[in-house]
Amino acid sequence: MTTHKDKLYTSVKNKIREVSQTLNLSQSVKTILRQPKNEIIVNFPVKMDNGDLKLFKGYRIQHNNVLGPFKGGLRFHPCVNLDEVKALAALMTIKCSLVDLPLGGGKGGIKFDPTKLSQAELERVTRRFVSALGSNISPVHDIPAPDVGTNAQIMVWMMDTYMNLAGPNEKHLARGIVTGKTIECGGTLGREQATGRGVVMCIEEWAKVNNVDISSLTYSVQGFGNVGSWAADALNILGAKLTAVNDHTGTIIDSSGIDVNRLRAYVKENGGVKGFDKLEERSRESFFSHQCDIMVPAALENQITEEEAEVMNMKLIAEGANGPTTPEAEKILLQKGVEFIPDVLANAGGVTVSYFEWVQNRTRDSWTEEEVNTKLRRKLQKAYKEVAELQKEQNVDMRTACYMKSIKNLENVYLQRGIFP
Repeated sequence: MTTHKDKLYTSVKNKIREVSQTLNLSQSVKTILRQPKNEIIVNFPVKMDNGDLKLFKGYRIQHNNVLGPFKGGLRFHPCVNLDEVKALAALMTIKCSLVDLPLGGGKGGIKFDPTKLSQAELERVTRRFVSALGSNISPVHDIPAPDVGTNAQIMVWMMDTYMNLAGPNEKHLARGIVTGKTIECGGTLGREQATGRGVVMCIEEWAKVNNVDISSLTYSVQGFGNVGSWAADALNILGAKLTAVNDHTGTIIDSSGIDVNRLRAYVKENGGVKGFDKLEERSRESFFSHQCDIMVPAALENQITEEEAEVMNMKLIAEGANGPTTPEAEKILLQKGVEFIPDVLANAGGVTVSYFEWVQNRTRDSWTEEEVNTKLRRKLQKAYKEVAELQKEQNVDMRTACYMKSIKNLENVYLQRGIFP
């Protein structure tokens, strides 16, 4: 039986293969990109609050590092599995190459539900995982970051564990072992907002190309966590109207407009959108059939399948999540005339500002939030413009253009460097 996780891995592999054939890619580069460089699986015991030992399974997939150190998130979720993190690591390779970052693709995770553990247990799981990974991660080799189920506090625990294991000459350089940390412990201003803010920066570029006034548009968001809520915040500032939200707790719809600031506060306190403003509980299906101008899927992968695509009706989908749309669904939506800003471009703001944090840690410098946002916008504007030009030149869809630009860049580097020995 094929699961959604398997489908994500298969779709990413198929897309890389399809674009590689279109580009007539070097056979050696095709071979290299086909599989991750390293697949690390660790099983480690952790003492629970009641004194029992529980065994946890953790993954760190290092897909490619020809451009620089492996870089990618670490998720804590009960559905984490090998194929999922392999797919996400490959997407990170494509993403970093696309926006011209000197980083490679990695991803990791631990298979468990973090909401079922106490804070003390969560800390012990995090620290034991870092210890189990050992030298497989380092500030110049593989740099994890937050993802689903993880946050700045977890990154700080990872950093502290690694620093205490490092030698005296490496301790302060070891601050760059992870990104997405708290500001006090070496994080960067603007990192928390970066992914959602980057989604909207890409939407702004789309609006310029299409001569669209964002303040006249309506939008919906799936998933109202870090990415979805900050994307909604940025669109709200631009004057767009939020009319529908779906998350793991339910669906709310109000065509007259949903107050973004009050919803953000409500979700922070209640853990989800259900019950906000005493709005009628609606079905998941009603969220996807709700007519709006822009949808921002910012939840998990494979949320938009053929079933959802058949009833969807909007101008643009800007993918805040990784792999939210199946290839079959995308085909249906493209035939309907729906435009896409694919995940590897739309949500690249997160890894871009993670890179900025890493640079600040390496140089022992700190930047203002304005500096961070200016650098982020410059990166995303450049990538969007180049992809849009390639899309028009090659007469392909936006996702294919993103992969073409990214993979061609990887091939150029491999052909110039060669394979050693």
